[in-house]
Amino acid sequence: MPRPELRADSRQAAVIDVGSNSVRLVIYRLEGRAIWTVYNEKALAGLGRDMADTGRLAPDGIEVAVGALRRFRAILQDWAPDDVIAVATAAVREAKDGPAFAEFVRTELGLPLRVLTGEEEAHYAAAGVLAGHPSAQGLVGDLGGSSLELIQVGPEGPAPGVTLPLGPFALGAPRLLEVDATRQTIIASLSTLPRDSDSREFHAVGGAWRNLGLLHMIMTDYPLRVAHQYEMSRTEALDLTRFVVRQSRSSLERIVGLSKKRYETLPYAALVLETLIEQLGLERIVVSAFGLREGLLWNGMDADVRRRDPLLEGCEAMSVMRGLSAGDMPQALERWLAPAFSKLDPQFGDRDPLLIGAACRLADLGGRLHPDHRAELAFAQVLRAPIAGMSHAERCFLALVTFARHSASSTVPEPDTLNRILSAERRARARALGAALRLGCDLSGRNGRLLGKADLSIEDDTLRLSAAGGWSDLLLGEQTAKRAATLAGALKLKLALS
Repeated sequence: MPRPELRADSRQAAVIDVGSNSVRLVIYRLEGRAIWTVYNEKALAGLGRDMADTGRLAPDGIEVAVGALRRFRAILQDWAPDDVIAVATAAVREAKDGPAFAEFVRTELGLPLRVLTGEEEAHYAAAGVLAGHPSAQGLVGDLGGSSLELIQVGPEGPAPGVTLPLGPFALGAPRLLEVDATRQTIIASLSTLPRDSDSREFHAVGGAWRNLGLLHMIMTDYPLRVAHQYEMSRTEALDLTRFVVRQSRSSLERIVGLSKKRYETLPYAALVLETLIEQLGLERIVVSAFGLREGLLWNGMDADVRRRDPLLEGCEAMSVMRGLSAGDMPQALERWLAPAFSKLDPQFGDRDPLLIGAACRLADLGGRLHPDHRAELAFAQVLRAPIAGMSHAERCFLALVTFARHSASSTVPEPDTLNRILSAERRARARALGAALRLGCDLSGRNGRLLGKADLSIEDDTLRLSAAGGWSDLLLGEQTAKRAATLAGALKLKLALS
């Protein structure tokens, strides 16, 4: 294979986010539309902890934040200024001493800190959700330490958003939660929102709500611990939030797997979500691991890059980053498979063609792995890859496709995970698609031009594999026949070679 080339639009970017609770540095690798986190460090400074009482930033929080920012500056000392974004949100924006703190960061620490308005914070949070889930529709809610941003998203992108003083610190954390009084405060704040839009789907952004999603996974023994696009129904979310609101801190501390520094704010976050669900009629909660920071990056991309699909871009970049040369083989596989698989009943609706394209871009992911283990290792990489733009069911589907691409074994990794998240029909389709990828790659020796000399089609109850005139002897040998038989068996079709 020719040596893979780095994309011309690849670069690294760093975002410093000075929030009301945490101060964070995240370094990203941008591969076109794909956004990869390569380094993530935070300090839970609690800048907004005293806001409700004093209107000022917490003194000990300032000390922690400044120490973290000095370290971040040292890490980024050789970076070009255009590759560093530094923003502050609600606490610095609202505190009496916020402007002085921001000026100190700019002049004494040399960091280009920009204090976002509430509207800007809402916009970037929604942009982040779209960066990770381009088809997202409904209401985005970004819960920080001091504020809650709410923004409608749809096919036209983010609508103008609002910011409300409903972060845990603004509601009284770290004091013990007074449920009834705090609920009335939340209801009063939400009463100012317009109710003329369909917001039944809610995209939850922010560390506190990600921890709620993690807690639900723990409580339900959910096998795939990936926060991004984890979904809860209205009933599941209400049961969860009411459970958390009722718990004492000592009870929460006994739950293994939760961030211990979130205990003082988690009941507040749960009460805000519970009240949102009840007041706004939310029916489905979707956790987003993408938010303001990714929205800042997404907003800075060219318009044509933003329009690309992050799943396809992420799958392609994942193979290239592992030293594999994609060339034109993924597109050749896609063209070769599409006519036959378009005859089958869709398993993911209009997403089927996209998933086929993603699977084709992952076809050689196991190429540099040990042949005795590549199927299992490639499966694990795809199942938990930090690739955006896919649901948990789609993630499991692509992982199983990748396994079947390298192995016809009936013993698959993590069967409990697959059986819980994928229907039997989707599991069967994944095996068939993986077998088709294996057939196409082996038939052509991973040569896209040679693959074009063969044709794959479905005619009634028959899978037909044919070669162009004069190419049968070269393409339809014993191994090809074996691979084709496996595919036909997976599709429950007869096989014809010609």
